Amino acid sequence: MGLSEALGQRDTEALLPVTQAMELRKRNYYVERPLLNQEQLEELGCLTSATETHQWRTWFQCSYTRARALLLQHLPVLAWLPRYPVRDWLLGDLLAGLSVAIMQLPQGLAYALLAGLPPVFGLYSSFYPVFIYFLFGTSRHISVGTFAVMSVMVGSVTESLAPDEDFLQAENATVDEEARDAARVQLAATLSVLVGLFQVGLGLVHFGFVVTYLSEPLVRGYTTAASIQVFVSQLKYVFGLQLSSRSGPLSLIYTVLEVCWKLPQSVVGTVVTALVAGVVLVLVKLLNDKLQRHLPLPLPGELLTLIGATGISYGVGLKRRFGVDVVGNIPAGLVPPVAPNPQLFASLVGYAFTIAVVGFAIAISLGKIFALRHGYRVDSNQELVALGLSNLVGGIFRCFPVSCSMSRSLVQESTGGNTQVAGAVSSLFILIIIVKLGELFQDLPKAVLAAVIIVNLKGMLKQFTDICSLWKANRVDLLIWLVTFVATILLNLDLGLAVAVVFSLLLVVFRTQLPRYSILGQVPDTDIYRDVAEYSEAREVPGVKIFRSSATMYFANAELYSDALKQRCGVDVDHLISRKKKLVKKQEQKLKRLKKLQKQTAASKDTSVSIEVNSSTRDMESNNMEDSKAEGEGSAMSCRDGGDHACPERKATDLPAVSTGNELEGMAASGQEDAKAPDVTTLKALGLPQPHFHSLILDLGALSFVDTVCLKSLKNIFRDFREIEVEVYMAACHTPVVAQLEAGHFFDASITKQHLFASVHDAVLFALQHPRSSPASPVLMTKL
Repeated sequence: MGLSEALGQRDTEALLPVTQAMELRKRNYYVERPLLNQEQLEELGCLTSATETHQWRTWFQCSYTRARALLLQHLPVLAWLPRYPVRDWLLGDLLAGLSVAIMQLPQGLAYALLAGLPPVFGLYSSFYPVFIYFLFGTSRHISVGTFAVMSVMVGSVTESLAPDEDFLQAENATVDEEARDAARVQLAATLSVLVGLFQVGLGLVHFGFVVTYLSEPLVRGYTTAASIQVFVSQLKYVFGLQLSSRSGPLSLIYTVLEVCWKLPQSVVGTVVTALVAGVVLVLVKLLNDKLQRHLPLPLPGELLTLIGATGISYGVGLKRRFGVDVVGNIPAGLVPPVAPNPQLFASLVGYAFTIAVVGFAIAISLGKIFALRHGYRVDSNQELVALGLSNLVGGIFRCFPVSCSMSRSLVQESTGGNTQVAGAVSSLFILIIIVKLGELFQDLPKAVLAAVIIVNLKGMLKQFTDICSLWKANRVDLLIWLVTFVATILLNLDLGLAVAVVFSLLLVVFRTQLPRYSILGQVPDTDIYRDVAEYSEAREVPGVKIFRSSATMYFANAELYSDALKQRCGVDVDHLISRKKKLVKKQEQKLKRLKKLQKQTAASKDTSVSIEVNSSTRDMESNNMEDSKAEGEGSAMSCRDGGDHACPERKATDLPAVSTGNELEGMAASGQEDAKAPDVTTLKALGLPQPHFHSLILDLGALSFVDTVCLKSLKNIFRDFREIEVEVYMAACHTPVVAQLEAGHFFDASITKQHLFASVHDAVLFALQHPRSSPASPVLMTKL
């Protein structure tokens, strides 16, 4: 480049904007480096074996630092409470705690009915677990306590193991409600202890990752189905009906049919009470939404409805005059702790594990949402421990299993809550109600609590809109959502969750069995390789096939990988190998007959052997001509003209030369003159069509792990393609995968690390410069 041209280019770059000038310099940037196979990459990068550390060794180390770290890890309140900014956060936490407590009171009473328990136990479940989570939880915004999905799961257990039919009084065929409630309380408390033990145990062994198997579509489909279960379970309180206790598959369908059958028996006063309460709650919620910007706190519609309904019920006498069922006796004060009944463990263990997983999944999902929104971290294992301790201690004090509520969590965040001090404040407010004010709600109609539950289902019922959004975004996730929903509706909550998890995992396996297989081509003037079916400008490198799978290869899809590779290469590898073996076997048999004939005619070998050799030569020629003709008619392989890649036409002089070589080799074995015979096992010598490529490159960038089936499949690929005179290389393997290949003794004398390259481009350049040859020393990169 001359001086004037250099100055002109510099002036041009000076006139351009900064970004365009940088782009211009990037276009002139050029890199030249040696090709790197795995051995050279390890040597250049100074690969060192990482020192193996055993986690169990640190468990037994004792020091002040470690003890303090463990204490702060398992009791997080000691880490954040001493640094609590009182002036900035206290007022917001007090307002948020008061708002949550106002919601917690009616929801606790209502959700106890869902669990099949007296309403006061909903208040207990809103106090003990909340305070325990304040000490051990890591999320600053979720509101732990009663939750509709958890309550209905507990209700399905209590109603199935302690149905009304078991407590019928013989004299008047009525249900002994006191004995029934005592049995159900014992069941729920024991279930809560078991749930807590499961959650604490899983958290201590760092099993928090179990929630990753519950995808978001699965959880949303499950909670939507659970909301339908909750809605149906409240119909008996809305219409004032006495329904049979059902559980197991299709129980929801039978309950709906029974409600429809008994609708003429509905209590008019109960229906009117439920409708009026529902309308009031909806109007208050709409008013809160409209005046959200102008109100410092949302109007406590649920609390006002409960207070108003209780006053009206007491003043008018709804139970006495209209037959409206009311809450009844609410004892004042706390109950003493009671040990769980070990005899119930065997019948509750399956339900406990299901409830433990569902409760944790809901809590950690909400916790991570708020953590991302406010810029802090939630420890999933510690959350599992905190939730487990909440249920464990709560079960000892006759609480039923709890999780966290989305509606209360949103209120806690929106009203200024910053830490779990808000949860502590709400639990103290509930304590005051339990000790002094709970008995004031004895005349509260159960229909009002049912209306509170149904109105609060609005958020979960809105999840039906997921069907439309998932149809547009990802139909596989839509399938998971629908299967989860249908299975939960038909099979009940426990079996529905199991079916959903199994189906989701099977779907993952199925998707890995059907990955996208691609033949790659080079994008012009780059070292980038893309699928030739997707990129019209991508061109296959002459003589080289590059194959890639979008998923890792393991036992479930290894055979499919091999079949797709042979199909995409355009070569019937198995048929070609079979034909080659047959022809080689025929030649071996002819050589054996030739040697046998030579021994028999040793006295007259100068004449007889020549005649026999010539006749054998003619026989071999005719046989090979017939085999070559049949192969040419039956094979679908493409052949190119010229060079080593052409399909050779059988000439009259080709096979005699081969036969003459075989004759000399046989005569040398008999002590005759020694001569070096040419290789008669090549495709060209046997008259078989040759592949139109000489090298195969496997792009293993998607390979994340290696199992024994994968190792065997890769070895078979090397063996089969070398049989048809195609050299195989591997590219873009990650270091852990290389280590697993070494551990599985994949590399040997025939397959070395020199067959493994750092990138696809390196492998392509090497294959072009060394067609059908063993790996040699690296060469400088050249432009393709």
